[in-house]
Amino acid sequence: MIASRAQARSWDASDPLANFRDQFQLPREGRIYMVGNSLGLMSHAAEATLLRALNQWKSLGIEGWLEADPDWFTLGERLGQMMASLVGAQPDEVVVTGSTTVNLHSLVSTFYQPTHERRRIVATALDFPSDVYALQSQIALRGGDPKRDLLLISSRDGRLIEEDDVIEAMTDEVALALFPSVLYRSGQLLDIARLAAAGRERGVVVGFDCAHSVGAIPHRFDDWGVDFAVWCSYKYLNAGPGATGALYVNRRHHHRVPGLTGWWGYLKEKQFDMLHQWEGAPGAGAWQISTMPLLSSAPLLGSLAMFQEAGIGAIRTKSLALTSYLMALIDELGLMELPYRYRIGTPSNPERRGGHVAVEHAEAPRVARALRQRGVIPDFRPPDVVRLAPIALFTGFEDVWRTVQNLKGIIDSGDHLRMEAGRSLVA
Repeated sequence: MIASRAQARSWDASDPLANFRDQFQLPREGRIYMVGNSLGLMSHAAEATLLRALNQWKSLGIEGWLEADPDWFTLGERLGQMMASLVGAQPDEVVVTGSTTVNLHSLVSTFYQPTHERRRIVATALDFPSDVYALQSQIALRGGDPKRDLLLISSRDGRLIEEDDVIEAMTDEVALALFPSVLYRSGQLLDIARLAAAGRERGVVVGFDCAHSVGAIPHRFDDWGVDFAVWCSYKYLNAGPGATGALYVNRRHHHRVPGLTGWWGYLKEKQFDMLHQWEGAPGAGAWQISTMPLLSSAPLLGSLAMFQEAGIGAIRTKSLALTSYLMALIDELGLMELPYRYRIGTPSNPERRGGHVAVEHAEAPRVARALRQRGVIPDFRPPDVVRLAPIALFTGFEDVWRTVQNLKGIIDSGDHLRMEAGRSLVA
């Protein structure tokens, strides 16, 4: 039976990625961290590369821009090269810079060129709010009306988005489309290749917010023909709170002038000529705006080295095994029946699933609080989702087993009913 603890322990014993667990700063003894899709844990490697950057700042001062190892001046490009294989891109198509929403503004301001015929942007009604705010403001900056020109495709069931509905909306009135790779509530993985192809066929530029997929899922941006993408590095990439983001621009667009230019995107060989005539760096580097934030970027050097060692294919294989196990346990223990009434809002098809599982419950905020009290750390997303993200590099099958036992025990004991209702300030 998969519900036995012995079975979970046997899978952990044969896990080819098990040794990576010891390379992370795990929560204090007995606690289970199920929220790596919101903030990844610190690894010893990330800590070491951050401390190295601090020591180089201490010893080199301003000379660190060129004499540090690696030099700070081209760190964004170096990290982009290290990250390119995770997203199926050429090294000059990826750069580490900015933050997810800042990078989104930069790229949308480049690719959203409304005309009288094509003014609309297509997104989904289940997008992360920050993306919607950015699109609304970009439309307004171009003299448009966000209520008219931003089309948010509705979900048929409140959980998932049908690609057919999205593609049908890509009419000759649409200039640009932006989609999440993985829906932040339900964990649905959209068909990136199909959506990108539909955009090309219809003359629509298509970009993706991959904050909930890079580091958990292999990507093939070049093969899929994606126009542009943005993502963060503090979730699955484990680079720390507020760590520097990243962006991708397909080579076929490298001739474009960025919609928002800044000196860090200037041609490196001439950047300190201090000229007032723009000359962009080759490749995605031109979309950098401000000076590289060293201390928010250095942890990525250590973290990405771990990903290169583990391999994104092996990470995806274990991630799917963990989330499949979590959902199967909930089903086998009868937790979707009375008196438990849990629901799973995440697709069961592995090809349609990201790295987390949305466990729904009418008392989800209280269930999340009760889990924390029992030593399991989840997060909550309104109105009724407890998100559980078993991370391939530091979560074991026994952790999943214990988490599901606690979901059962909370209802059996009524612990959740003694919790405060409503979400916390940070949910």
